[in-house]
Amino acid sequence: MILALVRCIPVRLAARLTAVLMAAALGLGWSADAGAGTLDTVKARGSLTCGVSQGLPGFSDRAASGAWSGFDVDFCRAVAAAVLGDPTKVTFVPLSASERFDALTAGRIDLLSRNSTWTLEREAVLGLLFAGITFHDGQGFMVLRRPAITSALELDGVPVCVQEGTTSAANVADFFRANSMRLTLRTLPTAAEALRALEAGQCDVLTTDQSGLFAERLKLAKPGEAVILPDVISKEPLGPVVRNDDLAWFNAVKWVNYALVNAEELGISTATADEAMRSTKPDVRRFVGAEGDLGAKLGLDNAFAIRAVRAVGNYAEVYERNVGANSRLAIPRGLNQLWSMGGILYAPPLR
Repeated sequence: MILALVRCIPVRLAARLTAVLMAAALGLGWSADAGAGTLDTVKARGSLTCGVSQGLPGFSDRAASGAWSGFDVDFCRAVAAAVLGDPTKVTFVPLSASERFDALTAGRIDLLSRNSTWTLEREAVLGLLFAGITFHDGQGFMVLRRPAITSALELDGVPVCVQEGTTSAANVADFFRANSMRLTLRTLPTAAEALRALEAGQCDVLTTDQSGLFAERLKLAKPGEAVILPDVISKEPLGPVVRNDDLAWFNAVKWVNYALVNAEELGISTATADEAMRSTKPDVRRFVGAEGDLGAKLGLDNAFAIRAVRAVGNYAEVYERNVGANSRLAIPRGLNQLWSMGGILYAPPLR
């Protein structure tokens, strides 16, 4: 019976599921709270191992000095600050799109913070959980050498480059088929190779998430010659990822995410953190850990949220510094604006 069930699932999950089913069959039991081990392991190790991209300006970029920066990098640091009390206690592991999820399920990293799209298949089949959305994105197109093209509907037969192991390849195929267009697709192993193929003339269009297009354009020899079309052909909710057998760790990571959003709503920032500690407002007092005992319920201490903000800032600070108005990318907040300001960014309350 156990072997029959195992044959119906992906190979990379078979070994883990076999162990679970065997334990149940032998009466050894299996606790749904077994995932609390990652939180304990990170605390005992004294550092967080975080998977990031191999180099995407604004999101996870490594300087010549070895220092990492970016939107996804800052989220790793926020988690380290919340869990360990020190945002510097992070080991960054650069991962390609094709290896990122295997690295997580194999336990090589504790957390994946790498511009990854939340989909049903990735949760249901790969054994993952997305800890909320940190960036609402959508797939677009960047055109080179075709100045007359102003819309994605004019790409019939135009060679398109895409990175393998991403949702972008399936999305672009769906878009072309739905619009009765001929697709000439060139799939490359990495984002860097896809961009080189675009520059070398192997394709005239690069497709990926719009945020990625803004970042990749900066790497071109002549960025001004590339045009990002206004068309958005998909929903790409990007967020941090953990294993699905680890509910305690999932909750800790998820609430760090929500804490950064709630901090912006409450007006708590790096500049106002000390003032927030003296506030008499109930929602602010819960946020800073002065009442409610919320951190303890996550296996953290009650100051976890304010520590995350002190380390990297609230959501607006993280966004604007890395990808927004104060960055080279200058991506408008758009959907990533707070729900009360015309966007769809929304987080459950800390209470």
